[in-house]
Amino acid sequence: MKLTEPLAGFNGGVVVNPDLVPLSKHLLPADVATEAVELIVRHGLDIFLYSDLDWFVRHGDAPHVAREAWTVQFEPTVVHDFESLMGCVVKVVGVGDDLEAVERCETEMQVWSEGRVSAARSQPYYLDITHPKANKGEVAAMFSQICGIPPDQIATIGDMPNDVLMFKKSGVSIAMGNASGEVQKSATFVTASNQEEGFAKAMERLLE
Repeated sequence: MKLTEPLAGFNGGVVVNPDLVPLSKHLLPADVATEAVELIVRHGLDIFLYSDLDWFVRHGDAPHVAREAWTVQFEPTVVHDFESLMGCVVKVVGVGDDLEAVERCETEMQVWSEGRVSAARSQPYYLDITHPKANKGEVAAMFSQICGIPPDQIATIGDMPNDVLMFKKSGVSIAMGNASGEVQKSATFVTASNQEEGFAKAMERLLE
């Protein structure tokens, strides 16, 4: 079956039609992207930097690079620094296995940015930094308009802090059982975990 509706990538930083023709693009201003990278580095995290077409790293063997390459099905471009790329940044990700450092960086990023970026963890070890209009809540609102579906008739499901904004823009929100307590409290319902077929169980319940 061929897709007929738009696709959102980079938390809504880029939205394309099924033929991959861009419908909207939200880049980080170069000065904001530069300062965000510097803040991430101060917290001792590695960096994944994304343009609308490519992703870049400074070390090909850094934590989670192999996992990300498997997920997106292509290898990153290794660069000495990111300075020349600051004019085309759609997403910056702070990456680290010191989960407390990732959380501290998220908190400081939100305070520092004063709304100039959207900063939220997409995984415990990933801190996503995007344009303030590039978040899952904005995507839900955009798709509501594009598809002509009222927000109160939209159902969303997720398990990470960056899903909470999406929950707020939908009539029914479902948190996975493996989500944190904070994320679960933000949802209408809680399903089983991702180890217990929580997504399938939620869909079966919705379609009863």
